Amino acid sequence: MEGRPEDDSALIARALRGDGAAYEEIVQRYQQLAFRTAYVITGSAADAEDAAQEGFVKAFRALNRFRRGAPLRPWLLRIVANEARNRARSAGRLHRLELRLTDDFRPGDAAPSPEAVVVAGDERRRLLDMVNALGDDDRLVIATRYFLQLDGQETAAALGIAEGTVKSRLSRALARLRARMEEASRA
Repeated sequence: MEGRPEDDSALIARALRGDGAAYEEIVQRYQQLAFRTAYVITGSAADAEDAAQEGFVKAFRALNRFRRGAPLRPWLLRIVANEARNRARSAGRLHRLELRLTDDFRPGDAAPSPEAVVVAGDERRRLLDMVNALGDDDRLVIATRYFLQLDGQETAAALGIAEGTVKSRLSRALARLRARMEEASRA
């Protein structure tokens, strides 16, 4: 059908036959998510760009080992996340999670009052500060699952852990975050 984007399995089959345009389409489809995943891990835009690019190169080289019928996105994100972790580890630095916070304002919506914008921004900053104060494992599982909006399987693939481990880590991380927030509200 013309105009309808090909699914990942068709693009992979074409790429395996040597069609460079097919792999380029895969890269275009997933490059923003790959960058965001790497950024959550490295905390640096430059390192995230490098990790995402190298992840795509490694995925291309390993395409013949990709399990047919498996979803591409988790497999690709695992490669990118591993590359990002390797870069962060080799650089020997810990990065704070910095996210661009954007309002959910859409054209046609009523514009929020200036006071509401300030209050919402303050609340987001406080939440991010509390997430940043968590340990690396807690921060990564929360950021990957909620800030990147990956599902459980994709989060597991991106972090290189089992899906059950994602659920248990997420539960513990959210409990720790909740406790910090309650403590801060009492102070």
